[in-house]
Amino acid sequence: MVSAKDALLRRSWRKDTYLISTDPSLIPVDELNKVFGSEVFYWADALPESVMTETLKNSLCFGLYDLDPSALVSDRREDEETLKLIGFARCITDFTTFVFLTDVYVDPLLQGKGLGAWLITCVQESIESMPYLRRSMLFTSDWKRSVPFYAKLMGMEVVECNEEADGEESKGAAIMQYKGPAFPANL
Repeated sequence: MVSAKDALLRRSWRKDTYLISTDPSLIPVDELNKVFGSEVFYWADALPESVMTETLKNSLCFGLYDLDPSALVSDRREDEETLKLIGFARCITDFTTFVFLTDVYVDPLLQGKGLGAWLITCVQESIESMPYLRRSMLFTSDWKRSVPFYAKLMGMEVVECNEEADGEESKGAAIMQYKGPAFPANL
């Protein structure tokens, strides 16, 4: 029998020439580390390869890949399916009651095509498959774009922010949560 965790680590979705997969073995660690070390990934830094590998192994990761052969550069054999990493999301989780979403990224050249929304929809679909989930959470300092985005796609609500709102827009960071089916009724 397949455990709930194993089922979550074997999910995939396809759309046009794109693939989202939770299989951590598909993630090219060196490519992801380049993203972590880039200026567009401003909230984190590259990690030693062994640390990045361990991080991925201990998380629920969503790799977003381009399957279009004309967009791929690879030295793999022709008979192997070639994937180009173009996006990523990572969930720190016990695979049962709690999820913390972090490290959400889509290649800036491909933003505005709905790929980020699709990625987060797949994350939320996986989260909603956890019958004992109490809550999922995330932290964002991009109030203007992120708060409405995650509220719409994940049903998240702001539970705390470190600075008072100034007009319609907060200047501070926000903690957001989605209440799962096992969220305590007395809270």
